[in-house]
Amino acid sequence: MTDTAQGRNGPTEFLPKLLTVWREGYRLADLRADALAGLTVAIVALPLSMAIAIASGVGPERGLFTAIVGGFLVSALGGSRYQIGGPAGAFIVLVAACVLASGVQGLILATVLSGLILIAAGVLRLGTYIRYIPYPVTVGFTAGIAVIIFASQLREIFGLTLPGAEPGEILQKLQALWAARGTVSWAALAVAALTAAAILTLRRVRPHWPGMLIAVVLASVVVAGLGLPVSTIGGRFGDLPHFLPAPVLPDFTLWREALPWALSFALLGAIESLLSAVVADGMSGARHRSNAELVAQGVANIGSGLFGGFCVTGTIARTATNVRAGSRGPVSGILHSVFLLVFMLVAAPLAAYIPLAALAGVLAVVAWGMAERHELVALLRSSRGDALVVGVTFLLVVFRDLTQGIIVGFALAGLVFIKRMSETAAMRPREEQLDTLRADRVVYHLEGPYFFGAAAQLGGILDRIAEAPRALVLEMSGVPLIDSSGARGFHRLAARSRRRGGQLYLVGLSGPLRRQLEAQGLQDPEVRYLPDLAAVDRHLDAAPESS
Repeated sequence: MTDTAQGRNGPTEFLPKLLTVWREGYRLADLRADALAGLTVAIVALPLSMAIAIASGVGPERGLFTAIVGGFLVSALGGSRYQIGGPAGAFIVLVAACVLASGVQGLILATVLSGLILIAAGVLRLGTYIRYIPYPVTVGFTAGIAVIIFASQLREIFGLTLPGAEPGEILQKLQALWAARGTVSWAALAVAALTAAAILTLRRVRPHWPGMLIAVVLASVVVAGLGLPVSTIGGRFGDLPHFLPAPVLPDFTLWREALPWALSFALLGAIESLLSAVVADGMSGARHRSNAELVAQGVANIGSGLFGGFCVTGTIARTATNVRAGSRGPVSGILHSVFLLVFMLVAAPLAAYIPLAALAGVLAVVAWGMAERHELVALLRSSRGDALVVGVTFLLVVFRDLTQGIIVGFALAGLVFIKRMSETAAMRPREEQLDTLRADRVVYHLEGPYFFGAAAQLGGILDRIAEAPRALVLEMSGVPLIDSSGARGFHRLAARSRRRGGQLYLVGLSGPLRRQLEAQGLQDPEVRYLPDLAAVDRHLDAAPESS
C-alpha cells in the first residue's frame, strides 16, 4: 500500500517526510551521514544548476537561486525521503521558449503560477493519477528532450558565432548553426570534448568522485592556464552575486502570457518529480506520499520565483546520487541547499572563469544519459502499439512541442490500451462456442472486463453470424466489469436478436453486475438473466414456440 493510500483517510497524506524522520528518531550519526550526502549532491548540483540556467536562456545565478531556495523547500516539505529539488534539464526547452516569448519576468510569474497549480493538484489528490502516465510516453518525451538539450548546446560546443539570436525551433536552429559552420572555434570544441571525456572516464574508473565538478574545474584551469580564446561565464554574464536577492513579487499584469507556460511547467514538473520519487523508492525501499510531494513542489516553485529563480522539480540524477551517498532522509537535501549557498558566498568570483564550452560538455553528457537509448529501442521492437506511441511522442517533442507530445502520446497510449483490452476481453471463435447438443442456441463465453471496445468487437463478430439462433447466450461468469457502453451494447444485441426472432440470454452474471444492467434499463423480458446454461435449456424446453 502506498503512503497516499495509507493517508487518504487521515492527515498523514500531506505530512512531510521530514517530520516522519524526526518521529522515528534522528541521531548524530544520521546527521553525519546526511551532511556527507548533502555535500556530495551539492558538488554535483553546482555546475549542473548553472549549466541548465544558461541553456534555458537566463543567467547562471538564477540556476543557483532555484537550487538553493527550491531545493530547500522540496526537502523540508516533500513527501519523499530522498528527493532532491532544483532546476532540471527536462525544463530547458520550455523555459527557453518562455523567456523568448515573455521575458524573464514572464518566466518568474509562470513559475509562481505553476506552484499554485501544483498545490491545487496535490490538495485535489491528483498525484496518484499523474503516475499513471504510460511508460512509452515517458520514454518518448525524455528521449525527445535529450535530443533538444543536445541540439541547444551545439553552439557552445563548437564555439559558433551567429549573426542574430539562435532560433528555438530545432530545424531552424540546425540550419542557422550549419550556416555559421565557418566560425567554428576548435578551442571550444576541444574544451567541450575534454569535459565530456573527463566526466565519462571518471564515471568508469572513479564512480564515487564528483566527476562533473572535477571536469569543469579541469577545463577552467586549462583555459585560464593556456589563455585559450573560449567564452566564460564572467565574460558573458559578469560576476555572480555573493548572496540570495531579497524576495520580490512578480508582475501579475503578465498573467495572460504566463498562464499557458505555467500549465506546461506544472504538468512536466508533476510528472518529473513523481518519476524521481518512484526511482528513489525503488533504490531505497521507501514509499513516497505523492500528494504531499506535489504540494511541496508547488511551494518550492513559488519560493523560487519570489527569489528570482525558475521552475523547480525533483531531479532523478541528483536524487539517485543522494540515495547512493548514504542519505538518511530529507535533512541531506536541506543541507545540499545550505552547501550551495556557502559555495555561492565563498566561491562566486571563481565561477567567472568557468568556460561555457565546459558547461555545454556537461549538458551533452546529461542529454546522453537522459536519452534512455536501450528503453527506446526495446519499445520500438516490442509491439506496433508501443512503437507508435513512443515514436509519435518523440517526434512531436522534438519537432513540435513538449506538451503536445505528452497529450498526443497519452491519447495514443489510451487507444492502444483499448485495443488490447478489447482483444483480451473478447470471446473465443464462434466455432468453439456452438453447442452441438442443441442447434437452437449459440453460446459465447465472455472473459475479462466488458467495456466499449469489447462491445464493439462482439457486435462485429455477431454481425457475421449467418444463421439466426433461437437463443443467443452470453456466458459471463468471467466478466468482472461492465461499463455503460457495454450495457448499451447489450440493448442493441437484444433488439437485433428480437428482429431475427430470437432471444438474448445473459448467463452467470454476478449480482452487482446484474443490478447495474437493470438500473440502466436492461430488464426482463428484453433479456433473460439465468444462472447457468442448464437453466437456458430448461427455459427453451418449457417455451418451445417463443422465448
